[in-house]
Amino acid sequence: LSLKFGDIGDLKGLVIRFLLTTSYYQLSVQNWFSLHRLQLLYNNSIQATFNATRVCAPASYSYHCEHVSSLQRYNALLIPSSANDISKLWEVTFTDFQIQGFNIQEGHFAYAKDCASFFSPAILMGLVMSLILLLVLAYALHMLIHLKSLDRHYEFKASPAHFAQMKDNDMEDEKEPLRNSGNESYELRNQQFCKIYI
Repeated sequence: LSLKFGDIGDLKGLVIRFLLTTSYYQLSVQNWFSLHRLQLLYNNSIQATFNATRVCAPASYSYHCEHVSSLQRYNALLIPSSANDISKLWEVTFTDFQIQGFNIQEGHFAYAKDCASFFSPAILMGLVMSLILLLVLAYALHMLIHLKSLDRHYEFKASPAHFAQMKDNDMEDEKEPLRNSGNESYELRNQQFCKIYI
């Protein structure tokens, strides 16, 4: 795919050439296209060549990115093809870049695969906050379960079955009815105190 700009200042016959390739990937079961290389031509010769990285999309889609650039502040998707090449003297930046090399219908771009990373800073911050909230919720549930088990422990401590049984001598002071010549009388079992007749 070539963009021909003609003569611009001292640059005679400026052309930006995009070399696109297609490949079939078995995992996605479809063809993908990728921008393999970008070339700058003027004065009828290739002056700069950049290898493109991560500029790819399914063949039936287009590719869109806010910035496709050789600059590090824009993630440097364009890399000079050689350290000794004159390409490293160039700075190339495309703003609001969209490209589709294959399966073009009615002269319009197809649905665009965007270059925005799935783990953008906003998404990462949201994931971290969700993790913190889940930890707080788990800690609160743990504390509630722990409090419930403490209640059971105290109920067990307070139950009468938990206390040691009293001595038989202490239980002998209960009243026991006596029958004596028609008169009801009660006698304390502990003979050391007294007898009461009614």
